[in-house]
Amino acid sequence: MPSHLSTRRQFAAALGTAASVGAQSPRRPNIVFVCSDQHSFKYAGFAGHPLVKTPNLDRIASRGVVFDNAYCGSPVCAPGRACMMTGLYPHHTNSFCNSTVWDGSQPTWGTRLRRAGYHTEATGKFDLNPDFDIGFEEHATGHGHRSRPDITSLFRSPVAYRAGERGLVNGRPRDTSHADAERARTCVEFIREKASGLGKPWCYYVGFTAPHPAFVARQRYWEMYPREQVDLPQVTAEYLESQHLIFQELRHFKRIATPISEPRIRNARAGYYGLVTELDEHIGWIWSALEESGELERTIFVYTSDHGEALGDHGLWLKNNLLEPAAHVPLVIAGPGVPQGRRVARATGHVDLVQSLLEWSGSGGGPEIKGHSLIPLMRGDTSAHPGWAYSESHSEGNATGSFMIRRGPWKYIHFTWYEDLLFNLEEDPGELHDRSRDPEARRVLRELRDILEDEVSPEAVTRAGFETQERMLAGFASELGEQGLAKMLQGRMGSGLAQSLAARAVRDLAHRSGSEHRA
Repeated sequence: MPSHLSTRRQFAAALGTAASVGAQSPRRPNIVFVCSDQHSFKYAGFAGHPLVKTPNLDRIASRGVVFDNAYCGSPVCAPGRACMMTGLYPHHTNSFCNSTVWDGSQPTWGTRLRRAGYHTEATGKFDLNPDFDIGFEEHATGHGHRSRPDITSLFRSPVAYRAGERGLVNGRPRDTSHADAERARTCVEFIREKASGLGKPWCYYVGFTAPHPAFVARQRYWEMYPREQVDLPQVTAEYLESQHLIFQELRHFKRIATPISEPRIRNARAGYYGLVTELDEHIGWIWSALEESGELERTIFVYTSDHGEALGDHGLWLKNNLLEPAAHVPLVIAGPGVPQGRRVARATGHVDLVQSLLEWSGSGGGPEIKGHSLIPLMRGDTSAHPGWAYSESHSEGNATGSFMIRRGPWKYIHFTWYEDLLFNLEEDPGELHDRSRDPEARRVLRELRDILEDEVSPEAVTRAGFETQERMLAGFASELGEQGLAKMLQGRMGSGLAQSLAARAVRDLAHRSGSEHRA
């Protein structure tokens, strides 16, 4: 396969894009879309990590294109996946947190592909809303936050705390296989036994749950990362002293502001690394099945993750923030017509990936789709892409809405009603030196702020997030009453906080009801 295609016509013909084929053309590519859970970009061999072993992803990356600066739509499961599956920003689907899932108001790209004549199947984690058509024939799929909301995300003014988060900062081995193994086998079975006989292009979505915590890796992967060799996050007391207030509040929410012992940190990182390598094996099964069946030459292969993992950087763990470890995700694409061994430095997002899927499939999308196709970028043409990526965060532990614009080396984070942050990631990849008040960066700050405000109204979106969460909380208070709501909250908050916040929620509901009645 050539390393690049010399003309747009050749590229379009090889990909079978909408520009060159009709909606029912058999030349349209098959698509395998693999999404992991909580895999931060930097923790992979192809990303240059010195310890984490990902031989299969490295091989796939060498056969395709790596997007070195790809960002999720929101750094938490439900809104991140609402963005990734619709091509819209999370607030467009009223998905702000892991209690407010995709509302079905806009179709997924699976639905769009199916309408365009694709056979669509899926297994594993979606985290959308099964009350609506998702667009796939589903096999053991999961929509966990629809039935088990992260109820603490409804308490953001003021922020509550989540009692069990601190306990997740640890790791250990296990003897049993990961649930992702069965999800990989389901996809492999489809490729080997069903794909070639469909007589139409197909798309298979696999939602893996690794390397999401708990950080418990299978024994042989755990042993690949001896604790004494595991690197530690570099966080100084001086940095924490001056850390942005929003991130300080997030650390308190997760109960990780108190220092965590070095052995636990090493265990957690070893477990995470082991899970990434275990995930890599399962991805390798799918890739090998495509090769062995002869389907690879007709199939676009996509790998990404819904969001990343802080893993101790900045004194933070897990997700829920727009710093690089949580918001910057892997994105690797390989397949027919895709250049081999190419890397794209331009900032991109999951909304761009959706536009690409629609173009490959010939299914098209309306003007509401927010992204710009990645296909020109893969052949080196930057003219059709704006050069920036957007993300937003309104999930649990966030005292306000936060918004990100990444363009070139610069990354801007806006907090509604709080001070902004600005980083030059080429000079400061660890995001340790805020440039927002640097006179020499004033022009860049103004430009990125203008991009953000042209794209969304940050304060309006922030208020919409709070209002959506408050309505959901009022619904729980009305349905369950004080004791029922306290029982629901107890597992996340502990009995004391659960009881006091349940009482407040019921009292606020009664006050609003009385005000509405008097009005």
